[in-house]
Amino acid sequence: MESIIAAAITGVLTLVGVMVANSRSQAVLEVKIDELGRRVDKHNEVLERTYALERDMAVVKSELKVTGRE
Repeated sequence: MESIIAAAITGVLTLVGVMVANSRSQAVLEVKIDELGRRVDKHNEVLERTYALERDMAVVKSELKVTGRE
């Protein structure tokens, strides 16, 4: 009977330990995912600005061609 009680206590403590470790690693993953999301947003903003600059340059180049100032 004592061995069953000891096994049950050990099992419960192991389960609690696993749950605590799992919640901590989940919190770390959430922080990393949030940081990655911020980096992706920043990257996308740079791309949008680059495309806008390229579009504006194309307009300026075509205006220069029209006025003959290439």
